Amino acid sequence: MLDVAIVGAGPYGLSIAAHLKNSGMSFRIFGRPMDSWVAHMPKGMLLKSDGFASDIYDPDARLTLERFCAERGIEYSHTQIPVRLDTFSSYGSAFRERIVPELEEKMVVALDEAPGGFSLRLDDGQSVAARRVVLAVGITHFEHMPEDLAHLPAELLSHSYRHHDLEKFRGREVVVLGGGSSAIDMAILLHESGARVQLVARQKALKFHGAPETRTRSLWERIRKPQSGIGPGLKTKLYADAPNLFRLLPEQTRLDIVRRTLGPAGGWFTKDKLMKNVPLVLGCTTERAEARDGKVHLHLRWTDGKQQEIVADHVIAATGYKVNMERLKFLNPAIRSRVKTLQGSPVLYANFESSVPNLHFVGIAAATSFGPVMRFAFGAGFTARKLAQSMHKSATKSPATLPASRVVTAAK
Repeated sequence: MLDVAIVGAGPYGLSIAAHLKNSGMSFRIFGRPMDSWVAHMPKGMLLKSDGFASDIYDPDARLTLERFCAERGIEYSHTQIPVRLDTFSSYGSAFRERIVPELEEKMVVALDEAPGGFSLRLDDGQSVAARRVVLAVGITHFEHMPEDLAHLPAELLSHSYRHHDLEKFRGREVVVLGGGSSAIDMAILLHESGARVQLVARQKALKFHGAPETRTRSLWERIRKPQSGIGPGLKTKLYADAPNLFRLLPEQTRLDIVRRTLGPAGGWFTKDKLMKNVPLVLGCTTERAEARDGKVHLHLRWTDGKQQEIVADHVIAATGYKVNMERLKFLNPAIRSRVKTLQGSPVLYANFESSVPNLHFVGIAAATSFGPVMRFAFGAGFTARKLAQSMHKSATKSPATLPASRVVTAAK
């Protein structure tokens, strides 16, 4: 029986695998490498995260993003140059090939408890037994669709998660709903792909992150407003660098911080493109939506009573993600029912373990326990170190004989 099975092969899954491999623990990792980035984000997108905060992590830092870009002749800066989506996706693929070649591009279709641990069934029919399971599924399964739109047919409505190549919208009327970075990126890239696009948002004004400073800041400025892996500021740096302390905060405080911190805002590099090229309809809510004559009719209302109807060929809801254990259909319902949750997210111990022993959740599913850093690739470093240390310590307390076949270990 394996020590650990990892489900998911994005920055978190790959980082955890690299750290477990270094610790000598037996593991297998399953999933399509960097799938959310490769297949579910629009081509041409730029990451909001700074270059220095966009690494995938192994214990020896053998392949940082900076090193990858240097090898490939790609322009790189810690803070001044946005990271392109295709660069980050290629970096993830290179990390997989060089650091975690053991990744198996198979999907876990069922996960159930078994004597001594868990049983995973793969899409090729194979069964795998593991003492512990780490679910590193990222945003997969958690796309949020507003209830007042959910009745529309798929040909007229989709979530932003469903789009990578936007060429199919060339020449079509498209409405993007949302006021965050996903909506702003989607609207800009739809325009650049030849669509006639409008952005509709509840916010009266859109927010954008400030451009990075090019001058050298004074010591006092750096103390008062330090840089962190998820943005500037003392509080933000605490959330980025001390997720273990964040977990000790009162429950409601954690919820409030996760809800407020780093709310909807576009990257600093998107503001001019959006304002110059995309019509904005702001400060309104969708009163109702209906399909008629092959088009979507959106009925909008403002607080002052003003109303407007917008007709489009398609609506893209860039309305974010909400963790919900019921969306994890591959997880046996009996297990799902035993996972203690807080507003849909699993409640986690210091080692990312849920109320189901030896079942661990990482990434966005861990945000209500460990803070907003878990919504970013930067959080993968802390997560991988913490999990590997905890699991290795636990394994040394209760050693077991492991089968040699299909098991990844590291030579000591």
